[in-house]
Amino acid sequence: MISRSWKKFLSSCKGVAVLGTLARLANTYTAPCTRTGARHVPAPAAFPRGTRLGDIGASWSRVLREESGAGEQSKGPCAGVCGGAGEECDSCCPHSPVLLPRWDRLQRTAAECRRKWWREKTMASEISLFFSVESRSSRCLNSQLQEAARKKLWALESDDRDVCALFKELSARLVCMQAQEDRFLLTFRTLEEVWKFSTYLTLGYVGSCLEQLLFDQEYWLNCALMEDTEIRVTVDEDRLATVYTSLLLQEGNFFSRAMPGVWQLEQEGEESLQLCKNELIHVKNVGEESKWEGMSLLTGQRGLVPVTALDPIPRPFYQWFLKNYAVGFGISQEISGTTSQPIVKGRCTATEDHRGAAWDELSFSKGDSIEVIGFFIPGLPWFVGRSISSGSIGFVPTRYISPEACEPLGKGLVFLSEEEKCPLLRIPCNGGEQHFTTLLSDLARTDITSVYRLDGFEPTAMLPKVPSEAVFHGCKDIQLLQSWEEINDLATTSTSELSSPGSDSAPATLENVLLEKLDDFDDPKFFIDLNAGHMEDADVFDPILTFLNQDSYVPSFQSLYDLSFSFLNSTFYGFSDEDELVLYLETSRNWAKRTHSVWAHVRLCFLLGKLCIKKVKFSQARVYFEEAMSILDRGFGDLPLLAALHVNLASIYLKQNMKHKFSSLLGKTVALLVCLPGHSFSSENELEVMMYVLREAIAVGNAPLEARVCFLIVKLFLQLGKNDEVLPFTEHLQCLTTTLLSPDTSSVPLDATPILSYLYDKKYLPNIALASARLFVPSGVKGAPTPIWRAGFILQNTSKLLGSQLERSSIPALACFYLKQALHFSCESRAVPIQRTLCAILSRMYLQHGVLDGAVCYAAMAVTLSRLMGEEEAFESSLSLGWMYLLHSQPVPAADIMWQLLRSLHGTDSVTQGGAVHNLLAIALKGEGQVQKAAENYLRALHKAKETGNKRNQAIALANLGQLSLSHGASQLSELYLLQSAQLYAELQGSEDLEMELVRVLLWLAQAMVNRQRMEDGKLCYELALGFALKWHNVRSQLHITECLCHFYSKVSPNLQASITYHEHWVSLAQQLQDRELEGNVRQTLSQLYQALGTSEALRQSLDCTKQSLRIFIDLEETVKAAEAWLQAGRLYYLMQEDELVEMYFQAAIQTALKWENFSLAMDLYEKAGDTFFNGSRNRDRAVEFYRGGAVPLARKLKAIKTELRLFNKLAELQIGLQGYEKALEFATLAARLSIRVGDQLQELVAFHRLATVYYFLHMYEMAEDCYLKTLVLRPPLLQCSGEALYYCKVYCHLGNLTLHKLKDEQDAAAYFLLALAAAIELEDQELQGLIRAKLGDIPGTPWGPKGTPGCATYRPRWLSEGGRIV
Repeated sequence: MISRSWKKFLSSCKGVAVLGTLARLANTYTAPCTRTGARHVPAPAAFPRGTRLGDIGASWSRVLREESGAGEQSKGPCAGVCGGAGEECDSCCPHSPVLLPRWDRLQRTAAECRRKWWREKTMASEISLFFSVESRSSRCLNSQLQEAARKKLWALESDDRDVCALFKELSARLVCMQAQEDRFLLTFRTLEEVWKFSTYLTLGYVGSCLEQLLFDQEYWLNCALMEDTEIRVTVDEDRLATVYTSLLLQEGNFFSRAMPGVWQLEQEGEESLQLCKNELIHVKNVGEESKWEGMSLLTGQRGLVPVTALDPIPRPFYQWFLKNYAVGFGISQEISGTTSQPIVKGRCTATEDHRGAAWDELSFSKGDSIEVIGFFIPGLPWFVGRSISSGSIGFVPTRYISPEACEPLGKGLVFLSEEEKCPLLRIPCNGGEQHFTTLLSDLARTDITSVYRLDGFEPTAMLPKVPSEAVFHGCKDIQLLQSWEEINDLATTSTSELSSPGSDSAPATLENVLLEKLDDFDDPKFFIDLNAGHMEDADVFDPILTFLNQDSYVPSFQSLYDLSFSFLNSTFYGFSDEDELVLYLETSRNWAKRTHSVWAHVRLCFLLGKLCIKKVKFSQARVYFEEAMSILDRGFGDLPLLAALHVNLASIYLKQNMKHKFSSLLGKTVALLVCLPGHSFSSENELEVMMYVLREAIAVGNAPLEARVCFLIVKLFLQLGKNDEVLPFTEHLQCLTTTLLSPDTSSVPLDATPILSYLYDKKYLPNIALASARLFVPSGVKGAPTPIWRAGFILQNTSKLLGSQLERSSIPALACFYLKQALHFSCESRAVPIQRTLCAILSRMYLQHGVLDGAVCYAAMAVTLSRLMGEEEAFESSLSLGWMYLLHSQPVPAADIMWQLLRSLHGTDSVTQGGAVHNLLAIALKGEGQVQKAAENYLRALHKAKETGNKRNQAIALANLGQLSLSHGASQLSELYLLQSAQLYAELQGSEDLEMELVRVLLWLAQAMVNRQRMEDGKLCYELALGFALKWHNVRSQLHITECLCHFYSKVSPNLQASITYHEHWVSLAQQLQDRELEGNVRQTLSQLYQALGTSEALRQSLDCTKQSLRIFIDLEETVKAAEAWLQAGRLYYLMQEDELVEMYFQAAIQTALKWENFSLAMDLYEKAGDTFFNGSRNRDRAVEFYRGGAVPLARKLKAIKTELRLFNKLAELQIGLQGYEKALEFATLAARLSIRVGDQLQELVAFHRLATVYYFLHMYEMAEDCYLKTLVLRPPLLQCSGEALYYCKVYCHLGNLTLHKLKDEQDAAAYFLLALAAAIELEDQELQGLIRAKLGDIPGTPWGPKGTPGCATYRPRWLSEGGRIV
């Protein structure tokens, strides 16, 4: 582990400013966040927000290299820290290398200070990963998509399982998410985690994976937006470098180089290892702080190495490779390093005279021109060349050659030939072109010509609608449609010409688009005859000797040399086991010796050696190979044989630890292995030689050789089918091709992303496999995967990512762009069948995601293409187009298509197809309002279904008739048809499609039952439908049915407990669909239902629902809903008598509204908060603060007079209840004034009545009398209803009591009672009349009945209120 004192030392060393940066990084670490309480973790000072991801390797080196300028200027130990505070990270894209820090750039001073860093050890912790959504065209931040991604991340914070799974797949551990800062906090525990994560970062997978995580279907359907958008991720590379270095030192076992300028000072003592500059060392921690045990890879010697002289090898891949592929002896020094010299080809010039020391070495003179056979790779001691003057071929020592006249390989090649690209890029059959072509064909298949359709029902039509303008019209489809106009011109061209593999254009069948066909050869076959007499007969062996003695390579020899020992089955036959074949080959070898057939002798020795290797008899194999090498004197006529002999013999020397022999053979072996393009492997043991060469290339830093050898290793591993072993090398090869060898060009030598995608898929890494496939750009190279392959692969892996099986009813939106790219490709190749297939898939995908314009458009394209294929295809596509029109509520064009199809079927015996057309025509006619004709066509469809005995179609036709009846109010007839349909479905149960149709029928039947007030039967149908949806795990159907059940139990047949149960299920469905807004809304409703139960436990559950919905609304920035949720939580705390929390939640609700300056909402919240106290039984006085202090000022600000009036009425009523009559008078007076301004007589009446009540309680009886009379004036002159009469009666009685007992005026009291009696008589209420007469009886001289005309009860108060006082 890195010690804290180490960092202190590094920051204090003179000139070592960057090591101060390390110390600064260590000091910025904070304690790990937890997911439950994610806190703000400040970004490191050296990492400005918004910068692009830097070149990891460059950054890891930069951590330790900036001292050159900063150190000279620094005055103290903190200079390096200050100098780097504002520095930006290097930009990173999928072309950035993964390196570790270059320690050799550090300037060290005193030896005592150097050892301090080792004494105190510490460990780096979290890494911040920032993301930004940018536009590729403008190179600017897309703020709208950034905000959408941030909202999605907020939603994921409450349930981070998907995010944790993603980062686990990316070999990182999620600490927490911080959506507001657009970042993830990650940590790493092992070296492998850092290595894998940094590899994925370099290859661009991390940003693509986040894109898959954070964006919804609307984004993926908008192809133009999606193509122009990328997520750029940014990490603190210095900290990542520190983490990796810390883990290396913690493990205490890694590879390093001798630090130049340091190792000379440290080499002292007998136990110290003698080092050379940049020498590769394997070091291990042996418990000493200042020195570790080291082993030189050059000499194999062991000794102690000062830790300050160590320079860890930069790339994590190197550390892994050198540990896992060790050899028994050290580096040969046959290969040298290179800086910027590329691999070249062509002709070169000899700089000195040279005479070959062996038959296989070319002799030449200074100035001779030599043609390079294959490649000239700088750093290798030999290459194979041909003398232009003599025509001789042999090994040429590179030290005597000037390659200046040579030319580099073609653009985009760098380390391989054009011919080598194709075989490597071929995907195995279970993941190749043909596999995905079949997959696409299955997705496009439809049963519309044989199975009827339920009216308006498509299993995928329940998906939420996506705005067409935002999606379909932004997909560059206009250009595509223009090209489709040319399709009509192709109608005269025959289908065979358009799809024939032999046409000049690309063939139509995908398996033949880019696959290179190998010619078939008639290889000779030899019968093994072990008859004793025949073994001594030279004529018996003459055919095989003649065949094997050819002095040059012929294709028939390929089976002898290949990796799979195919000669055992193709060249020889008649033997029962391999021992018999060995005996035959031994005898043949002896005859070859006798007849001096050198080439036959050599090839027979090679075959015998291969068979020995197969049986793991390496010593015997070595004897055969050495014998072949000893007699070979002109081997360049068969280069594959020469290469196979050298590589197999070298592998045995390596395996048997024969260092001297291996080193003497290595130089020429490497030339034959890596310099000749199209190398064919003959043995799995060649891996060991290639691993050794790769080790040497890493040791000397020969990047072109490293890439070439890595390419060959990947090729061999793939041939062997070792998917687990090949993955690290393929990733490294992709890193090399995109970073080291072509840093300034857009093209790369080899795009291995298809192979990587296939390998990730096999390891079940769906996120990474999908990201890799999406980054693949089809090149058009013959044999490389096409856009068809990419589209199929993405479809398959997106479904894996979503945890579902790829089906016709669930085509993911993420594949939209890639399906269109495949369509463009197939359009260029004029492959009509696959074009039609892709159009059908795109149409279905748009339908599933609610973009009906797109569904119709691509269905129309499929119709046009189908006309080029045949009548059957055209009929099917036309029927599909008509169905799309119907789903898009366009019955007129659908009806036109159906009439045309009916005319085309005239005179045919296509009963089922005719029924399908009649059924869709009926749906179209119903949409046009032609009910009678629609019913007739449904009956025709039913008749044809009965004629063919198709019960499913009968059930659908009956259901459609039932729905037609239901929509026109014939519920009884509808019930009859639907019941018959349900009975037929009951006989057919078994498949998901059938039972989902039955679900639709049951919903219609339930509605018919409810319309006829048969609630129990309706409930049964609803619950049966839900049962079938649950059976097939159809979440969308469950959602629709559950919504119906919630409405049923809430409105139609109220049942509080059942409503709660189904609302809870509704919540769980919203969670499965990850529809956060729906979940929040349903939880709010559920909260109110629990509150209605009224029990303490129910209130707790209500509060829990409210808080969960509150969290969702906050995440979604739904201000109004969040404020309402805060308010609801406060109300619940009031009901639960937890008063200390009530006002806190109320204030949170109000502040939420005020923060967004939504004053109308804030006013409403103030009033509702006050209503909680006003309507409650505790702390009623607290309502005044919310009414008077909060709501009233806002009402005046917003000039909401009616609201202000309502508030003062409540305040007056509240003060009356609290017996604060003085304050009540103030509020009641203000309410009365406002009621006059409002101009609403009813409001004015209420205000004056309340004012009269306040005056009464204040003993201001005359004022109370005036106000009561005022209220009576506000009533109509003539009584309108019994309610008004009752009001008059009560007010007059109250006035009578007031004047009799308070004002002591018997005359006025008698008058009021008489008027009250008049009102009671009009009410015909005898009991009330009796009470009033009793009161009149207590007043002397009062007449016993009212006098005058009807209406006097209303006339009197008007006169009195106008000032009259005479009764």
